[in-house]
Amino acid sequence: MRIGLVGTGNIARVHAEALLSLDEPVELVGAVDVDAERVRDFAGRFGIPAHYTDLDRMLAQTRPDLVHVCTPPGAHRASARTALAAGVSVLVEKPPTLSLAELDELAAAQGESGPWLATVFQHRFGSGARRLRALLHSGVLGRPLLAVCHTTWFREQSYFDVPWRGRWETEGGGPTMGHGIHQMDLLTAILGEWTEVSALVRRQARRVRTEDLSMAHVSFANGAVASVVNSVLSPREESYLRFDFERATVELTHLYGYGDDDWRITPAPGFEQPVLDAWKAGETGHNSGHRAQFSAVVRALRAGAAPPVTAGESARTMRLVAAVYASARTGRPVRPAELGPGSAFYERMSGDDPDWITDPTGDRP
Repeated sequence: MRIGLVGTGNIARVHAEALLSLDEPVELVGAVDVDAERVRDFAGRFGIPAHYTDLDRMLAQTRPDLVHVCTPPGAHRASARTALAAGVSVLVEKPPTLSLAELDELAAAQGESGPWLATVFQHRFGSGARRLRALLHSGVLGRPLLAVCHTTWFREQSYFDVPWRGRWETEGGGPTMGHGIHQMDLLTAILGEWTEVSALVRRQARRVRTEDLSMAHVSFANGAVASVVNSVLSPREESYLRFDFERATVELTHLYGYGDDDWRITPAPGFEQPVLDAWKAGETGHNSGHRAQFSAVVRALRAGAAPPVTAGESARTMRLVAAVYASARTGRPVRPAELGPGSAFYERMSGDDPDWITDPTGDRP
């Protein structure tokens, strides 16, 4: 599997290290970055034989099977579109695009048998999440009733002083889009289709044009409800998901990635033995890092199949992000059907006004 990398910053380093650790045979054939010195150093560090400042040249000269897009979010669409047009499948970092409209555009550029577009949502691929999904589908946990999905992280102002951060036009949103999206994606991967969102957003403390926190109530088609919080203002950082089923509570507490020890299950009275037996018999041994998803992507492509997570699956999570912004902007509940073409929040996460979020004093940015 011949792989090229677009962007050579810190997240590209994570990608390269994970790819080189795979059991599946892969070859890093090229790297691209607008900074010629940085891409040269990156290629040397990871033994990549060719480096470029132009994506078209890299695609033509190295002929990769797959391109990993690791640029800032504002450049995802252009890089992915270029690769797809050249017949090369794409794995793009989150968020895949800045808007639902851009994601639909890239989805339309795919072929029935490839090239394909997939998004990095690695929390789906740890053994804990896979075990939970298996138990849910087996019926041993009963119906899902209630969930909590909290991404409470901390970013100082200096983090947002990087020119592309904290801006709708280059990052697509604040912590709802750029930080909590991983936990929100795992939430939807477990609970499925959502049906309604009521939300509020604030810019409490950071000098940004987006939000620095959001809170939402989410209803799901299976009857479950969830509380979702996304923050970059929380000194004690934590990623926390809790699922209350009829017969057990399942909890995950971590920060940027989890292992098996980060999960906890509490059976309901009278269901201790079957629940614990099923949990102990489930899959173990795989953390939620990039390696697990990359391995699944490579295996799928080698088999001629679409890689996980497809554009359609990404769209469900992206619509949830858009619904948080739409509900907060309009002051009313929002359903998925309201976020299609013709909606301001389909075209951009900021909707019809990029400056609608005010600070605690009521001032605009």
